[in-house]
Amino acid sequence: MLTIHAAPLVLPVGAAAVVEGAVAVDGDRIAAIGPYEEVVAAHPAARIRRWPGLLTPGLRQDRARELLTRCYHPDPREADELGELPLCGEEFERLAATMDAARRAGSVRRGLQRMLRHGTTQVVGPFGAEDPALRTALARSGLVQTPGQPVQSPGHPVQIQGRPVQGPGRPGDGLPDLDPFAAGGDLAATAHGPLTVGGRADLAVFDVADEAALRAGGARRCVATVLAGRLVHRAR
Repeated sequence: MLTIHAAPLVLPVGAAAVVEGAVAVDGDRIAAIGPYEEVVAAHPAARIRRWPGLLTPGLRQDRARELLTRCYHPDPREADELGELPLCGEEFERLAATMDAARRAGSVRRGLQRMLRHGTTQVVGPFGAEDPALRTALARSGLVQTPGQPVQSPGHPVQIQGRPVQGPGRPGDGLPDLDPFAAGGDLAATAHGPLTVGGRADLAVFDVADEAALRAGGARRCVATVLAGRLVHRAR
């Protein structure tokens, strides 16, 4: 069924922003992007989802491998003991010493779910074939996987898929964060890719007024994530 996702502001990245905009999704593809009235008129039978704030492309999580293999994502039932945030560094090492395969697999699944709640639609590896639990969870999540590893040439910034990775969130610099904007990049540097007609429908919606507010508030303001046309996260 064709669905129209509408928001007060649509930022396709690489194209002009659309005030009171809409993105029409047919299956896993984008069928149209433009002003709400025009998109609805062109697709009168479509289901309409209205969202607050800002609609953007889905985000790319450059530190996915660390978040999934070097952090523990507590079960809600462990919140009183371990809290709700990922445990990394020394805290993870202490847990890992006694963690069995089932508990680790649960952590990976919860980590992927929490990435979706932050508007993530693409994860950067590498994800080793020798890790079946990770491989299975990633395949089931539907997230786009980028197997390449950030590399740095002398005098050039670290890049992933030809795009610079900015700020302190580069692999190896401090603890990883579920918020892809923690690396300090803007939307153009953090987006999975631009929204284009005919392209894959990977979208994120944030309850903020504009891009400046998004960078200030971070991806924790995500209220919806659409992955290949499927609504996989909805906060309200």
